[in-house]
Amino acid sequence: MKRAILFLITVYVSVPVILYLFPWILGQVIFAHLLRFPFFVDLSRPEDVLNHTCNFYLNTEEGISVGVWHTLPASQWEKSARRSPEWYRETLGDGTPVIIYLHGNIGTRAINHRVQLVKILSAAGYHVLSLDYRGFGDSTGDPSEAGLTNDALYLYHWVKKHSKGSLVCLWGHSLGSGVATNAAVKIQEQESAVDALILEAPYTSIGEVVVNHRFTKMYRFLPGFESLLWNIMKMTNIVFANDKNLKSLISPLLILHSEDDNVVPYHMGLELYEISLQTRRKLNTDAHVEMISYSASLGFSHSSIYLDPNLSGNF
Repeated sequence: MKRAILFLITVYVSVPVILYLFPWILGQVIFAHLLRFPFFVDLSRPEDVLNHTCNFYLNTEEGISVGVWHTLPASQWEKSARRSPEWYRETLGDGTPVIIYLHGNIGTRAINHRVQLVKILSAAGYHVLSLDYRGFGDSTGDPSEAGLTNDALYLYHWVKKHSKGSLVCLWGHSLGSGVATNAAVKIQEQESAVDALILEAPYTSIGEVVVNHRFTKMYRFLPGFESLLWNIMKMTNIVFANDKNLKSLISPLLILHSEDDNVVPYHMGLELYEISLQTRRKLNTDAHVEMISYSASLGFSHSSIYLDPNLSGNF
């Protein structure tokens, strides 16, 4: 019994020590890109899990290739059989709105809740482009905040080039909400505001999620542990500051958050909503801002908002 207790204490104490000695581990945990769920899905064959979809790759930087699925809107379904990637690309200019879906950590663009959401958006009449950032899925390279943001920016500009003026919306879920607002800020600084922004289960900053996670809460009473986490994230340049980004963004914004979210606390979505309202007042802009909250009784939690039968009617 004493040995078991000693072992548990040793394991418990070793976590802060390991993080201190090997700070890069925290980045691996945040991105969790090596967990390539679902296993045994050939990402080059989206038709195995998603109809009316074409797979292709973009070289977002030298040596970086990212995988993308392009799912057609319902208006193009009947024409899509045995069509080439070039034909899919041409359809982006059909005047139909385009959604660039930026997923959260863990797994690939083939995870079930991501596929189910894309099906709903496709049926509602949207082109949907689902990106696996560098290091995720079949994309090359290693993830970083700057890298994920650059991948999203490259895809956005690629879509804008081929969509011939169609509305292009950035949809970011969880980790992807930070990618979306990072990209939106850069686009707004360089050109003009993005057409629309949808944030699903967004956080204030990724650091707030880390320090409030149920696992790290077990260590918060240890002197200096929380400071250690913040220092590591600063050292590794992982910030994803949605709260800061939304203080300058003027794009139409929709926030979706479930009250029973067990990963990103619901109050973070509320805080971002309030920040966005303040930004509109401060900058004197009439861009629409809305937050849709889902009751805990629905059980949507962190990744099941796609179950809302009225989801596509909200935007």
